[in-house]
Amino acid sequence: MRYSVIIPVYNRPDEVDELLQSLTQQSFKDFEVIVVEDGSSIPCKPVTEKYQELLDVHYYDKPNSGPGQTRNYGVERSKGEYLIILDSDCILPEGYFLAVEEELQHEAADAFGGPDRAHESFTNIQKAINYSSFFTTGGIRGGKKKMDKFYPRSFNMGVRQEVYQALGGFSRMRFGEDIDFSIRIFKGGYTCRLFPGAWVYHKRRTDFRKFFKQVHNSGIARINLYKKYPESLKLVHLLPAAFTLGVAIFLLGTPFCPYSLLPIALYALLVCMDSTIRNRSLSIGLYS
Repeated sequence: MRYSVIIPVYNRPDEVDELLQSLTQQSFKDFEVIVVEDGSSIPCKPVTEKYQELLDVHYYDKPNSGPGQTRNYGVERSKGEYLIILDSDCILPEGYFLAVEEELQHEAADAFGGPDRAHESFTNIQKAINYSSFFTTGGIRGGKKKMDKFYPRSFNMGVRQEVYQALGGFSRMRFGEDIDFSIRIFKGGYTCRLFPGAWVYHKRRTDFRKFFKQVHNSGIARINLYKKYPESLKLVHLLPAAFTLGVAIFLLGTPFCPYSLLPIALYALLVCMDSTIRNRSLSIGLYS
């Protein structure tokens, strides 16, 4: 078996249905699919049963333990040379596995990851969040090189089975467990690359409240990662704090200088214009 696709899921049967459907449309077929239910109250077993004749799919149900341990559970029951770890809210384009295979044939890698995009069926808020994530959670929209080296994220991550086993899989961290795993990949001396062509459609969050919670949790993860790996703190990680502090200073300065709002307004205008042009929608631009 060339690849094992690991999908942890918690109360998202509809999303799993879309993901499995996209897996049936892959032109490259040498993979198995392992769906692990993490103590869901709304199980997706009926969904997986629909695809028994179309995919080499295996379904498991276990008590809730969080996404990291659920991925480990699935990996223990896999037999692929490479593991492809996906979030349940992803959809794969038809050429996903061909893109991965092409990259690996060109140059071997112990671990890899790809970017994410917004599907045309996503809501305007989802598309705005997808656009804005580049400025907040450090997303890799478009798969371009970042200011810091590339760390695969668990929504679209690949790793050789033997490397995963050597590192002991994901830790028990509640937030940032994928970055923790990526740091251990680098510390172990393994090769890790970005595969720009191996992108996925990623629903991410469906409203601003959930997005705020995601960003908040990302901040908690960064603090915990710094405590665990002090050397992991980079200058780029200070940019969100610097931006927030700058906005606060401008707002506090408004009673003394009305022009203090000008930099904020210009930034908002640039974001609105850029998002409107990229998404071809003023509504998405305003949301962004």
